[in-house]
Amino acid sequence: MTRALSFAAALACAASTLLFPTIGGASDRAQPMHFALRMQGPAEVCGTSCKLMVAASGAITADTPNQFLAFAKNRKLTGATVVLESDGGSVHGAIALGREIRRLGLDTTVGRVSDLKSAGAGPRRATLSSRADCESMCSFVLLAGVHRWVPAEARVMVHQIWLGDRREDPVAANYSAEDLVLVQRDIGKLAAYTAEMGASMDMLDLSLRIPPWEPMHVMSRDEIQRMRVVTDMPDKASTATVAGTPPAAAAAPQPARLTNGVDVSEISERMWSVVDHSGSAALARRHPLTIEGDEIGGFDLLVSCNGTRDTYDALYIEHRQDSDEAPLPSALKKVKLQAAGLEASLKVVSTKHEDDDLVSIATGTVPAALVDGFGADGNHSMLVETNSDRVNTTIRLGNTGVAESLPHLAKACRGASPQKSAQAQPTAVAAK
Repeated sequence: MTRALSFAAALACAASTLLFPTIGGASDRAQPMHFALRMQGPAEVCGTSCKLMVAASGAITADTPNQFLAFAKNRKLTGATVVLESDGGSVHGAIALGREIRRLGLDTTVGRVSDLKSAGAGPRRATLSSRADCESMCSFVLLAGVHRWVPAEARVMVHQIWLGDRREDPVAANYSAEDLVLVQRDIGKLAAYTAEMGASMDMLDLSLRIPPWEPMHVMSRDEIQRMRVVTDMPDKASTATVAGTPPAAAAAPQPARLTNGVDVSEISERMWSVVDHSGSAALARRHPLTIEGDEIGGFDLLVSCNGTRDTYDALYIEHRQDSDEAPLPSALKKVKLQAAGLEASLKVVSTKHEDDDLVSIATGTVPAALVDGFGADGNHSMLVETNSDRVNTTIRLGNTGVAESLPHLAKACRGASPQKSAQAQPTAVAAK
């Protein structure tokens, strides 16, 4: 998993005014995309330059193109600008929606439309705020505008497209040959669409570098212009499927030995499991450490009991290698875990260079509610953030295996002393 996995390889393998509620505000972004026709206002502010706007906010679904066609029917949209605010969604839905926008000759931008108090007769008026996000497949819908611009405060965010039912924990998921066929087909369609809209293939290449366990990449102003995402750049601020090779299947965990009467396994990238750590049981997971898809190392995260009901001990062990994109820092400074609306900071107790690696160890306690919430039924994520003097990383860990393993950890911890927690002898497990 390196940047050498190029786009070609990927193809072979996603003003003081009274405001009323925002049309498609943040709380509505998870809902299917809906459309509303508004005239920019107030009239005394924008005068003769008031824009006719189509507010397009919400998630893009397979049915969104049909809903847009129904909305546009019998409406005069000549000269209108589609104002996008969306978390993204369906690849096919986004491509079809973009083609309809281009067919109608509309412009596009990123923003948030908020209704003004009705002032009698005439078209409904609304303000246009530039503080909005266009994420994932929304960024490709943006390309459909005949004229398109992105205000300075708006964000265009990209990442790989991924099989939707396996996005929460992609490293732990299994992939079939049929899945790969689906991946190749949809990336090919997205490539054809990008060229058709007049944007640079570099935009698609950029998106294919960002794996689903990393945060979305916020495109810089230079990237937005250089990759022809826009046709106009404001001079100043104004108001599923995936590319890439699926993770290799790890060998099935083999029972190692008993720890306090509980079967333990080898630490795995595929799932959380109970492992033996210096004679004590710990819930553990291994994961690659990447920056924009470039693998720069790996880390192990272990959680163990410490003799209290309200907290667990956590141990983070990282091996990091030097790379052109992420020069090796002198030391790791901070590690933070976030899940279930809670967070915990771990103290870096050791960070040293060994051969070509920087090996770092951090320990601390985490709220039991964080671990329990992360392991609750359903798909949940944990963010693992690290900070150093040169680079910061954020990795999203899925919870595959946590719900099944937590009861076994609790059983193993009965009678265990705090001295046999994950903080003891931190060098017993190391990421490879």
